[in-house]
Amino acid sequence: MKISAHVHNAGQEHHVVVRTGEASQSLTIAAKAAGGGSNVNGGELLTLALATCYCNDIYREAARLQIPVERVEVEAEADFDGVGLPATNVRYRARVVSSAPEAEIKALLEHTDRVAEIQNTLRGGVGVTLCPWTTKEP
Repeated sequence: MKISAHVHNAGQEHHVVVRTGEASQSLTIAAKAAGGGSNVNGGELLTLALATCYCNDIYREAARLQIPVERVEVEAEADFDGVGLPATNVRYRARVVSSAPEAEIKALLEHTDRVAEIQNTLRGGVGVTLCPWTTKEP
């Protein structure tokens, strides 16, 4: 399944569209007040991706394992120490509210950590390639 994101920014105009397979949706992210980019930075979106992935995967794995879940809270953090430097000290924590026994919840948290796709992508050190546009804008 292909997942993608498209950002279009010009002055105070900022549009974001994400797509999974054939399903797409717009996200509301404001432009910088002074223009020239997004009001949300990439590090914030990276940590949001970690938190969102883990939250969604908790619900997915809990359903598969038939563990009831009432609420999930996830917080992700990373340190960015300078321009051009990769994130360090990437970490996250989660809280699950469930009527299941504490041992089952702990096992769910640990299992989900092993299968969370975004976490595993970062852990795997996947390569990133800049590809040129294939057509010029008129």
